[in-house]
Amino acid sequence: MTGLQDNGPGSTPRADPQGDPFLSTRFAVPKCPATFLRRERLVKHLDQALLTPLTMVNGAAGAGKTLLVADWAAGRDRPVAWLTTEASDQGCGIFWAYLLQALRASGVPLPAEVGFPADANRVDHTLLARLAADLSARDRPQIVVLDEYDRVTDPEIAEQLEFVLHHAGRGMRLILVTRTEPLLPLHRYRAAGDMTEIRNAELAFTPEEAAALLERHGLCLPVPAAGALVERTRGWAAGLRLCALAAQERPDPETYLKEFEADRTTVADFLLAEVLKRQSPETQDLLLRVSVLERFCPELANALTERTDAGAILAGLHRENAFVEHLGHAWYRLHPLFGEILHAHLQMRSPGLEPELHRRAATWLQRSGSLAETLGHGAAAGDWEFTAGALVDDLAIGQLFTGLQCDDLAGLFSRMGPEATSTATDLVRAARELSRCDLDRGLAHLRHAEQSLAEERTSTGDDSPGLAAAGLSWALLEALAARLTGSPGRAESAAEAAEKLQEEVPTHLLDEHPELTALLLTHLGSTRLWAGRFEDARAALTTAACCSGGASTALAREESLGHLALIDYLNGWLGRAERKAQAAMTETERFSLPQASGSGIELLVLAAVAVDRNELGQARALLDRAADSQHAVRDPVMEAGRAIATARLLLARGDTHAALEAVEPAVAADVVSPWAQGQTALVASAAHLAAGRPETAAELLQAVPDDQPACLVGAARAQLVVGRPIEAMELLDRVRPEGRSGPAVTVRASLVRAQAFEGAGDSATSRRLVAQALHEARRERLRRPFLEAGPWIRPLLGMVPLRELAAGWLTPGPPAHGGLPRSEDRSPAPVVEDLSGRERDVLERLAQMMSTEEIAADLYVSVNTVKTHLKSVYRKLAVNRRHDAVRRARELRLLPPRP
Repeated sequence: MTGLQDNGPGSTPRADPQGDPFLSTRFAVPKCPATFLRRERLVKHLDQALLTPLTMVNGAAGAGKTLLVADWAAGRDRPVAWLTTEASDQGCGIFWAYLLQALRASGVPLPAEVGFPADANRVDHTLLARLAADLSARDRPQIVVLDEYDRVTDPEIAEQLEFVLHHAGRGMRLILVTRTEPLLPLHRYRAAGDMTEIRNAELAFTPEEAAALLERHGLCLPVPAAGALVERTRGWAAGLRLCALAAQERPDPETYLKEFEADRTTVADFLLAEVLKRQSPETQDLLLRVSVLERFCPELANALTERTDAGAILAGLHRENAFVEHLGHAWYRLHPLFGEILHAHLQMRSPGLEPELHRRAATWLQRSGSLAETLGHGAAAGDWEFTAGALVDDLAIGQLFTGLQCDDLAGLFSRMGPEATSTATDLVRAARELSRCDLDRGLAHLRHAEQSLAEERTSTGDDSPGLAAAGLSWALLEALAARLTGSPGRAESAAEAAEKLQEEVPTHLLDEHPELTALLLTHLGSTRLWAGRFEDARAALTTAACCSGGASTALAREESLGHLALIDYLNGWLGRAERKAQAAMTETERFSLPQASGSGIELLVLAAVAVDRNELGQARALLDRAADSQHAVRDPVMEAGRAIATARLLLARGDTHAALEAVEPAVAADVVSPWAQGQTALVASAAHLAAGRPETAAELLQAVPDDQPACLVGAARAQLVVGRPIEAMELLDRVRPEGRSGPAVTVRASLVRAQAFEGAGDSATSRRLVAQALHEARRERLRRPFLEAGPWIRPLLGMVPLRELAAGWLTPGPPAHGGLPRSEDRSPAPVVEDLSGRERDVLERLAQMMSTEEIAADLYVSVNTVKTHLKSVYRKLAVNRRHDAVRRARELRLLPPRP
C-alpha cells in the first residue's frame, strides 16, 4: 500500500501508508490536575481567539501553555478539535489525515466530498480547497487547537495550513500552542489585527497568582514573599510547582519557602534527595555528567559515561517526568532548574571531572558535525589546540569574517592563552587580529602558521586533508593580508595555492562553507582593483557576487558588489555604479548583519555619484554615515576611495584648500595604485584650476599614464585653460572612442572640446558638442561637468535649443502649466555652479551696499578673505562688478527680487 486509504465502506481511515491506526490520545484535550490554577486574565485574553482567525500561545517548556488552552477549551459551549502534533508526522498527507480526524473526533460533521489524503507525503490541493469551502459555509466558526505545533517544521504544511485558514474566512479559529515562532506569515495577521498572541512574559505568574498556586498545594505564603519566589523562578509555572512540591515534603513548608527566597540550597537539597538519590547509581552518574550539556542524545551521553545504557535510561526518565525533556529526534535536555543544581553538585562531588566531560563531548560532537557545540565544549575544556583545530579542520575560519558568528567566535577564542601553540592556534590568532585590521600582529601569527605548515608537510611527507584545510585557511588569511597591505602579487599567489588545495579538501566541506571561496575571491578582486586591473578584478568579484550560501556569503556579496560599483564609477558609469552600490547595501541588510561588517565601500560610491549629480547634502550624509559606521575592513581601496570622494565634495563646495588637504596624504600600500594616483592627481588638478593656478594643474597630470581617460580629459582641460588648445585636443584624441568610458568621462570630454571650438570661433560645433553632452548627462543627472566648465558655457545654456535640453534638471524649468512667465522666466539664466555658504553671506551683504571693510567686520573675517570670496562669486556668476553680481544673483533667484 502506498497511500492513506480507507479500509472499506464505513471504516475509519488509517493514519499512514503502513496501516498504522490513528492514536486517539492525540485528539484528547488534556485534563487539568486538581492543583491547576485558572488565571482569569489569560482566559479573558484567550476569549479573543473567537474574534481573530489566528491565535498563538508561545512560551517555553513548562510555561503552562497546554493546560491554559485545555482549560479554556473545556469551558467552550461548542466542539473544539484538538490535535497534539508530533515530529514523526513527516509527510503532509499524515498531518492532514490527523487534522481531518481531529475534526471528526470532536463531532464536526465533514461531508464525504471533502475526502481524505491518499498519500503519506502529499495532499491534493482540491482537498484543502473543499475543506476550506466547507468551513467557510458554517454559521459558527470551528475552533481548532494544534498543540506542540513547534514540532511541525515542514514549510509546505505551513503553507497549506495558511491556505485553509485564509479561505475558511470566519468559519475557522486556529489556536497554535508552540515553543517557537510558527512558519506562517504572522506579520500580515498582526498588521490586519487578525491575530491574538499570548507569549512567555504574559504566561509568567504574578506574585498574586503564585500565592494562589501555592494555596492550591496547601501552602500559605504572603504576596511579598511569593513575589520573591516569582523573581527567583521568573514566574515559570513548572518552577513554582517544583517549589510547591518540595515545600509539601517539609515539616514547615512556609519556612522552607521563605528560606528559598534567600537560600537556594534547600531546594537543591530536596531535588538531590528526592529526585537524584531515588535513581539508580547508573542513572545518577548519567544525570550528573550530562548536566554540562545544553542538550544530549543517548550516544553523546554514552560518550560521557563510557557506558552503553543511556538510551533506556533517558527514555525512562522522560516517561517518569523526572525533569528530562524530550526535544524530538532522540534528543533530550534537563529541566533548567534541575540541570543547574546537578551541575553544581557535579562540581562538588567530582571537582576535576568537568573539563574531561567537556573534552569527551567536544570529541563526540566533532564526529557528528556539530561545530558550534564542539567549539563551545572544547573551549570549556580549556583544550585550545583541539578547539582551534576543529575550527580549521572544518574550513570554518571564514566565519570570523562573515558578520554572523564573528563576535561569538572572537569572544570564545579571546580566552585562548599564549601557551596554546599549534598551526591552528596561530591561524585563529591571525584571523582575529586581521579581522580587527591589526596588521603587525596578524602578519606575525600568519608567518608562524606558514612556518608550522611547512614543517608539518616536511615531517609527514604528504598533504593530508587536515593539512590541506589548514593550508586553505592560510590562503584565505594571506589573501586578506594582501588586500589590507595593497599587495596584488601576494593575493595572486594565495589564490593559486588555494586553487590547488581545494582539490585535496573533502568536497562536502567546501559545500558547507561557501563563505571561504566567496571571501577569497573578494580579497583577490579587491587587490586586482587596487592594481588597476579592472577586467581581472571584475571577473573575480562577479563570481563572488553570484555565490550562493545565503547569509554566510552575504558579506562577500556586499563587498564584491561594492567594488564592482567602484569600477563602474571609475569608468564613468554613474547609473550602473549606483545600482550595484544599492544592491550591495541590501545584501547584508536583509540578513540583519552587524553594520560594522565589511568595508562599506558602497557608501563611498554613492557619495561620489551624489557629488557628480551635485546632490551635495546627500553626499555629505553618505560620507558621514561611512565614517560613523566604523566598518571592519580598512584596506587601501577603501582609504583611497574615502579620500577622493571627500575631496570631490569639498571641491564642489568651493573649498579648494581643504580638497587638496584631503587627497594629500598617501595611502599606505605595498604597491602604488594607478587609478588612485590618477584620481588623486585629477582632484588636485581641478582644485588648482579652481584656485587660479592652471600651470600647476597642468603639471600634476603629466605623469599620469595614458590609459586613464578621465585623467586625459582633466589634463586636456588644464592645457586649454593655460592657453594650449592644440595640446588639449591632442590629449582628447588619445581618449579612444571605442573604449568603455561612461558619461562621466565622455560628457567632460565633449565639454572640453566644445570650449576649444568656442575659443576658436566655431560656435556651431561648440553648441553641437554641448547638446551632445546634455543628452548624455541628462540620463545620469550628471551636473558637475557643467558646473565646473566655467563662464564660457553660461551664454550657450541660455540659447534655444540648449536651454530646453538643460531645463528642469540643470537649470530652472519652464513655468507651471497655465502660469504667465515672468520676465526672468522668459530667458532663465542657468544655475551653473553653486555658491558656498560663505559666498552667499558675502553676496547678501553686497546687495545691502556694504563696503568690503564693512562685510569683513560683519562676518568677523579679514578683508583679504572677503576679496577672495568676491573673486569666486564673480567667477561663478560670470560677472566682473558688484552691481552685475547682485543683478545676476537676483536673476538666478539666489537673492530675493528687488522690493
